[in-house]
Amino acid sequence: MSQTITVRLNKDLSAWLEETASRTGVSQGRIVREQLEKAKSTKADRPFMKLAGSIRGLPRDLSQRKGYSRS
Repeated sequence: MSQTITVRLNKDLSAWLEETASRTGVSQGRIVREQLEKAKSTKADRPFMKLAGSIRGLPRDLSQRKGYSRS
């Protein structure tokens, strides 16, 4: 490993991480790394999202379409 970071977690997330590490026998650092890798790979599976909101002729916010107004 080449980089060390410090992350502050709220009590719930910290308790989940500690319990998961204890239950699985996997270090907390490894769990965090695996989750980061999972998040990184998930982003690559959705390249179409860069097109969201880019279709011409439609409102930028589709909730402005007739029938979807908040009034």
